[in-house]
Amino acid sequence: MTSLLGFLSAKKGKVKQHHFAHSSATCLPVANRDFPILPLYDNFNIYLSRKDLAQLKLLWKEYGSINYPISPGLVNPSLLKAGMFQKNVYLTPPAYEFTNLGKIPVGALEFSLFNEVQEPLLLKKLLKLELAAKHALYKNAADKLYRLTDLTLYRAQLQRILSCSLYFLEIQTNIGTLYKIGVTARPIQQRLAEIKVDLLPQYKTVAIQILGTWLHRGNVELYFKHRYHNYNYHIGSLTEYFKFGATDANAALHELQQMKDKVLSPGEIDILKDNISLSQVAMERRF
Repeated sequence: MTSLLGFLSAKKGKVKQHHFAHSSATCLPVANRDFPILPLYDNFNIYLSRKDLAQLKLLWKEYGSINYPISPGLVNPSLLKAGMFQKNVYLTPPAYEFTNLGKIPVGALEFSLFNEVQEPLLLKKLLKLELAAKHALYKNAADKLYRLTDLTLYRAQLQRILSCSLYFLEIQTNIGTLYKIGVTARPIQQRLAEIKVDLLPQYKTVAIQILGTWLHRGNVELYFKHRYHNYNYHIGSLTEYFKFGATDANAALHELQQMKDKVLSPGEIDILKDNISLSQVAMERRF
């Protein structure tokens, strides 16, 4: 597979930006194409224009946050087209309300509902990339290697979030309480040891309590940071810490606990096993 797609390497630092770099000549052509990113993973603006996003936030502040109906004259057609609002015909007169999708850019959608919105989009895009790659292979198209690369890159990203457990921690220090959201594919105790090493230069004492872990829920980490960005507390280059009051911390934990257990589909199980059948087909056909 590496002879076709180039070597893929994950880059990760303390300020996390997950991406995949090529070490072969496929990098340049792919760089000029749309990168096959996971839907609603690290960009929650639904690709709205700056003007539309500003209006969406204003409408949430003035109407959505208090569950008040929105007059049709206040809603841009582009926001309707993007699926941000739905008309409630049972109101007199009929008016618009935020959809679950429309609540995501403003960080207002609960985690359980966020999963219900995101998961079908993740699988829909996977199917689209698989069909494009199959078609390119069948037709022996000029862009078949790029189609396979797109599929492999997407599967690698999907594999990462599925292989990770989400965790939520309470951390008692000598000067107060912190909370941390994060993901790990390793035993949680190994990760806790690293976190303690990170924090001890900043605090005299560090005591960590695990509030919860959620298997295969790596997709939620960045949306948590988006939803609770007002509570985010940076410690140097460390970005996954939060300062909640006790009530807000309990509310965040309760919301996480309301998430349904992640049940893997056959396709997701295949991805976790790293079975990329299209690449095997390509090797057999010696493209």
